[in-house]
Amino acid sequence: MGDVNNPALNIFTTRMRQLILQYRETIGEKGQLQQRYEELTKEVERLRGEIERIQREYDNLMLARMLEITDGDVETAKARIAKLIRDVNKCITYLKEK
Repeated sequence: MGDVNNPALNIFTTRMRQLILQYRETIGEKGQLQQRYEELTKEVERLRGEIERIQREYDNLMLARMLEITDGDVETAKARIAKLIRDVNKCITYLKEK
Protein backbone atom coordinates (compact mmCIF):
# COMPACT_ATOMS: atom_id res chain seq x y z
CA MET A 1 0.00 0.00 0.00
CA GLY A 2 1.05 3.57 -0.37
CA ASP A 3 2.19 6.00 2.19
CA VAL A 4 -0.77 7.38 4.22
CA ASN A 5 0.95 10.71 4.39
CA ASN A 6 1.37 10.92 0.63
CA PRO A 7 0.71 14.59 -0.24
CA ALA A 8 -0.68 13.82 -3.72
CA LEU A 9 -3.14 11.31 -2.25
CA ASN A 10 -4.17 13.78 0.46
CA ILE A 11 -4.75 16.51 -2.14
CA PHE A 12 -6.72 14.09 -4.31
CA THR A 13 -8.84 12.95 -1.34
CA THR A 14 -9.49 16.53 -0.29
CA ARG A 15 -10.49 17.54 -3.83
CA MET A 16 -12.80 14.53 -4.13
CA ARG A 17 -14.51 15.46 -0.85
CA GLN A 18 -14.90 19.04 -2.12
CA LEU A 19 -16.41 17.77 -5.37
CA ILE A 20 -18.82 15.51 -3.48
CA LEU A 21 -19.88 18.45 -1.28
CA GLN A 22 -20.35 20.68 -4.31
CA TYR A 23 -22.34 17.93 -6.02
CA ARG A 24 -24.64 17.60 -2.99
CA GLU A 25 -25.10 21.38 -2.85
CA THR A 26 -25.86 21.45 -6.56
CA ILE A 27 -28.44 18.68 -6.15
CA GLY A 28 -30.04 20.66 -3.29
CA GLU A 29 -30.08 23.82 -5.39
CA LYS A 30 -31.58 21.90 -8.29
CA GLY A 31 -34.41 20.69 -6.03
CA GLN A 32 -35.04 24.23 -4.80
CA LEU A 33 -35.02 25.57 -8.37
CA GLN A 34 -37.44 22.88 -9.51
CA GLN A 35 -39.77 23.73 -6.65
CA ARG A 36 -39.52 27.44 -7.45
CA TYR A 37 -40.17 26.69 -11.13
CA GLU A 38 -43.32 24.77 -10.23
CA GLU A 39 -44.48 27.62 -7.98
CA LEU A 40 -43.87 30.16 -10.73
CA THR A 41 -45.62 27.98 -13.30
CA LYS A 42 -48.68 27.82 -11.04
CA GLU A 43 -48.50 31.59 -10.53
CA VAL A 44 -48.31 32.16 -14.30
CA GLU A 45 -51.39 29.97 -14.82
CA ARG A 46 -53.23 31.83 -12.06
CA LEU A 47 -52.31 35.17 -13.61
CA ARG A 48 -53.39 33.99 -17.07
CA GLY A 49 -56.76 33.08 -15.59
CA GLU A 50 -56.92 36.48 -13.94
CA ILE A 51 -56.09 38.19 -17.24
CA GLU A 52 -58.83 36.22 -19.00
CA ARG A 53 -61.32 37.14 -16.26
CA ILE A 54 -60.37 40.82 -16.41
CA GLN A 55 -60.57 40.76 -20.23
CA ARG A 56 -64.11 39.32 -20.03
CA GLU A 57 -65.07 41.99 -17.49
CA TYR A 58 -63.58 44.68 -19.73
CA ASP A 59 -65.46 43.34 -22.76
CA ASN A 60 -68.68 43.30 -20.74
CA LEU A 61 -68.09 46.86 -19.55
CA MET A 62 -67.40 48.03 -23.09
CA LEU A 63 -70.59 46.37 -24.29
CA ALA A 64 -72.54 47.95 -21.44
CA ARG A 65 -70.97 51.32 -22.27
CA MET A 66 -71.97 50.94 -25.91
CA LEU A 67 -75.50 50.09 -24.86
CA GLU A 68 -75.53 53.06 -22.49
CA ILE A 69 -74.45 55.36 -25.28
CA THR A 70 -77.10 53.87 -27.53
CA ASP A 71 -79.71 54.37 -24.83
CA GLY A 72 -78.50 57.94 -24.41
CA ASP A 73 -78.77 58.46 -28.14
CA VAL A 74 -82.31 57.10 -28.05
CA GLU A 75 -83.23 59.54 -25.31
CA THR A 76 -81.65 62.39 -27.25
CA ALA A 77 -83.49 61.31 -30.40
CA LYS A 78 -86.78 61.11 -28.48
CA ALA A 79 -86.23 64.61 -27.12
CA ARG A 80 -85.48 65.96 -30.62
CA ILE A 81 -88.59 64.28 -32.04
CA ALA A 82 -90.71 65.69 -29.23
CA LYS A 83 -89.32 69.19 -29.97
CA LEU A 84 -90.00 68.76 -33.69
CA ILE A 85 -93.59 67.69 -32.93
CA ARG A 86 -94.05 70.77 -30.75
CA ASP A 87 -92.62 72.97 -33.50
CA VAL A 88 -94.91 71.39 -36.12
CA ASN A 89 -97.91 71.85 -33.81
CA LYS A 90 -96.95 75.50 -33.33
CA CYS A 91 -96.73 75.92 -37.10
CA ILE A 92 -100.16 74.25 -37.57
CA THR A 93 -101.65 76.48 -34.92
CA TYR A 94 -100.06 79.54 -36.55
CA LEU A 95 -101.39 78.55 -39.98
CA LYS A 96 -104.88 77.98 -38.59
CA GLU A 97 -104.85 81.45 -37.15
CA LYS A 98 -103.95 83.04 -40.50
